[in-house]
Amino acid sequence: MSHLDTHYLDTLNFNADGLIPAIAQDRDTGRILMMAWQNRQALAMTVQTGQAVYFSRSRGKLWHKGQTSGHTQIIHKIYTDCDRDVIVLNVTQVGGIACHTGRTSCFFEKLDTDSLDWVAVDEVIKDPSEIYGESSGTVLDGTATTDTPHAPIKLDNTKVIGELDCILDERKTADKNSSYVSGLYHKGLNKILEKVGEETTEAIICAKELQLVRAMGEDDEQVKADMVYEVADMWFHSLVALHQLGLSGDEILTELARRFGLSGIDEKNARTPK
Repeated sequence: MSHLDTHYLDTLNFNADGLIPAIAQDRDTGRILMMAWQNRQALAMTVQTGQAVYFSRSRGKLWHKGQTSGHTQIIHKIYTDCDRDVIVLNVTQVGGIACHTGRTSCFFEKLDTDSLDWVAVDEVIKDPSEIYGESSGTVLDGTATTDTPHAPIKLDNTKVIGELDCILDERKTADKNSSYVSGLYHKGLNKILEKVGEETTEAIICAKELQLVRAMGEDDEQVKADMVYEVADMWFHSLVALHQLGLSGDEILTELARRFGLSGIDEKNARTPK
């Protein structure tokens, strides 16, 4: 099926808000992992990317499952019921954790028919604070990039990289529990590069989403904002990686400045062969 072929969406019965409930079911065990909502865009993105994308009613925007935690859902099959008003996603849950509480499934409480109380029957696989972090400050993809609570700083765009260089250098010697960035430094380069990879993937998915929204002739303002948000995440974590290796954002700016006025072809040909 073409990624731009959306006739299957027209046969579904979305509710008055343009939403349809979507149930994620584990491919191997058949267990229900979670229930969320999808609009036309979310389901189309799910089909296109092969990963679960939902619609957050509280935030009023698309939500790529695993965006913050890394616990994405790989799609194998998609079903609807006889009334075509419910979606079932047959998935592989990356990391084995679907619930924000750190459990396998969001459906972890069972009714005790004797006491008529809800009892948790699943253990926490991973502490949510280890998944999402506990830092405060400016939030990028659910993780704080600056850690001292204060009002937003109005900063000249031309000074952002320099200010970030200073902050990232300071965080390298700070206590690991004092900030999100310090915690990343403590975990080492591999963890930092993992975050760079995650954020890059998010930016790619968002770019494809923007392409799809435009192809469908729908309003792209929110997705454009999401794209900027995701690329900012990617740039930020790339800067953290640079500082971990003793480099800085200023060195990247210097290199880009050097290339001004040069033909891209000439610049590439002038590189020393490896």
